[in-house]
Amino acid sequence: MTTEQQLREKLRKITALFEGAATAGERQAAAAAIERVRQALRGSVKAEPLPETKFTMSDQWQRRLFTALCRRYGLEPYRYKRQRRTTVILRAPRSFIDKTLWPEYLELQAALYAYLNEATERIIREEVFGNANEASERAG
Repeated sequence: MTTEQQLREKLRKITALFEGAATAGERQAAAAAIERVRQALRGSVKAEPLPETKFTMSDQWQRRLFTALCRRYGLEPYRYKRQRRTTVILRAPRSFIDKTLWPEYLELQAALYAYLNEATERIIREEVFGNANEASERAG
């Protein structure tokens, strides 16, 4: 069973992995690296217009995680009026999205999904009914 504290530690480890940090000193260096990435991104924005990249998030939890991760790097996610809430648009270098932002998002999302799934299963079994399996299939 995963506790919230274990999840938080796992998220820190995933973040440290993407920042390249294992010890406290390395974490400080990683924090400085994040600030350098932010400055480089700000410089890129001023130097040339960045392409808009459109992301579609299937639920609010994915969207919240993604937007928080973007903001962590100093990016401002947005959507246009009348766009669905599932849409997130971001102006950032494609290489940064492909090599840093998206892989880190996928790792964090997988960890959160596993935790939420486990918690949901446990609560349903303990509070609603012991069998929380999917509905069975029948021939049509």
